Amino acid sequence: MENTSTFQKAIETVEALSPEEQTILIDIIQNRLREHKRQELLQDITEAEQNYLSGNFKQGSVADLMAELDE
Repeated sequence: MENTSTFQKAIETVEALSPEEQTILIDIIQNRLREHKRQELLQDITEAEQNYLSGNFKQGSVADLMAELDE
């Protein structure tokens, strides 16, 4: 068992929990993941706002964007 990965150990630990405890753990993990994604989105929004306010952005049409992506 010395070579067991951390992930495998976590799975074994979860499997040792009761079904009710596993459900609670899943809810907790899902809530934490949602909060993490919210924080990432807030950081992206803040960065975009700062870029906009500093004039660090480009304007153009969808065609301009597609042409730039093809380059």
